[in-house]
Amino acid sequence: MEIKYRRYAIRDLMAYIVILNAVVFLLYMLIPQSRLFQKLSLDPAAVLRGEVWRLVTFLFLPPTTSPFWIIFTLYFYYMVGSNLESQWGSFRFNLYYLVGVLSTIAASFLSFGTVSNEHLNLSLFLAFAYLFPNFEVLIFFILPVKIKYLAWLNWAFIAYSLLFGPLPRKLAAIASVVNFFLFFGPDLKTTIKLRWQTYKNRKRFRNAFKNNNRW
Repeated sequence: MEIKYRRYAIRDLMAYIVILNAVVFLLYMLIPQSRLFQKLSLDPAAVLRGEVWRLVTFLFLPPTTSPFWIIFTLYFYYMVGSNLESQWGSFRFNLYYLVGVLSTIAASFLSFGTVSNEHLNLSLFLAFAYLFPNFEVLIFFILPVKIKYLAWLNWAFIAYSLLFGPLPRKLAAIASVVNFFLFFGPDLKTTIKLRWQTYKNRKRFRNAFKNNNRW
């Protein structure tokens, strides 16, 4: 697929996403009465009425309305996306993001409820944490924490959404891991097999060692 379609890949895709998030945030701050978030969100009923732009514009809704946190949040998203693109190349990163977008849209229409891009952005974080588990971030700009530990918290958030969230959130949580398992599933399967085999070998060795000591 990459050989055939890589010329269509958008370079620096995350930069465009982050810039458009910033533009929507500024418009929201300057014109709060515009109800911009409601007009751009992914609402299946509105899409079926002809507002097809919502299939794309929900990607540009900023994750926070706090002027303080928006800078750090968008910078973090850009760092995650740019590092993934650097690791994979533009085509593969575009494909990962596209699968996440299509999964989110499908989740929205299956539940016929409004779904945010929250879980879609989470899928990028999970991919980044899997590839760079020892990368450190500063919590509250002071406490260094490895990204893999934050990833476990995000997996817990996904599990919580599946168990206790309303149907739109449940489907959005499932959608957020479709691209992750599509890309990392074979590698995860191999890792689990190796660890299980290692566990059995160690157990077999301990049992043999105990039996030898009895004699």
